[in-house]
Amino acid sequence: MPYALPAAHVLGLTLVLLSAAPTALAAEGWSVVPASGGTAGGRPSVYAEGAPGTVLQDAVSVLNPGARPLTVRLRGADADNTADGGFTVRERPADAGAWIAFAGHADGRRTAVRELSVRVPARTRADVPFTIGVPAGAAPGDRPGAIVASGGGRTSAVRVQLRVAGPALSALTVEHVRVGGGRISYELVNRGTTVLAPRLAVHADGVFGTLLDRGPRALPVELLPGRRVTLHEPWTGPPSLDAADVRLTVTAAGGVRSTATASVRFVPWGPVAGAGAALVALLVALSAVRHRRRAGARGPWRPGRRVRDGGAGEQSGTEVELTGAVS
Repeated sequence: MPYALPAAHVLGLTLVLLSAAPTALAAEGWSVVPASGGTAGGRPSVYAEGAPGTVLQDAVSVLNPGARPLTVRLRGADADNTADGGFTVRERPADAGAWIAFAGHADGRRTAVRELSVRVPARTRADVPFTIGVPAGAAPGDRPGAIVASGGGRTSAVRVQLRVAGPALSALTVEHVRVGGGRISYELVNRGTTVLAPRLAVHADGVFGTLLDRGPRALPVELLPGRRVTLHEPWTGPPSLDAADVRLTVTAAGGVRSTATASVRFVPWGPVAGAGAALVALLVALSAVRHRRRAGARGPWRPGRRVRDGGAGEQSGTEVELTGAVS
């Protein structure tokens, strides 16, 4: 459910003096976290859920334990996966990040703004409220976003896990399985509307039996809706000479399951290349010996000597007379 804000938070920025900043926090500098709202403990991220057409409210806290004032710029962003499954944000929001707004001022009036600069005094926490306006036509499902804070030469972010109410679809495929270089590479595609935490099982059969049999294990990735990532499964010590069929099975919550296979041949190309080179050398040597034997049988060549065609022309007495020097 949406996080309920106190009335003072809704009206504007709240500043709270930090009586004693933790040592670790002071060493790392400022930070931005989900606002606690007076509850014990902290939240790992902002979670909000609402139907299309609703406006949700929450807040983040910017903590400045340093001895100098700090200016931080806040903005909404769409969450994204990196190519290898990590978490990042898109530069230009078009989904949940574009629905996030802060309370700002324009022409002397309070208004909603997409970006907000906040000045935080020394040893102070600033609670910054924001809203998420879910469009009336928004499709149901997970819409991951973030609030990005930039200041003091660095950038940090708070994850926003937004779910638009309504029927959701969980679907995933595993594709493009490749084997080589001591690993199994594959792609995962989230074809549904929910964030997935996939699990992977690997099985490989060779000519003489099972080569790999790894049971399901959680992958270190949160696969966002509509995203494609490329992952790698290590295969140390594969066979030197074999033919294998590899099968990957990926599962996730909600009954999601997908399987993909690939075939691979393991050939010791080093020894094969060496044997091939030796065979070629042997054939060349035999050809040279045969050529020398043929040359010795014909005797030395002299100008003016008649050479008889040893092929079909020998039947008809075809002769070629060679005279003079060869230029």
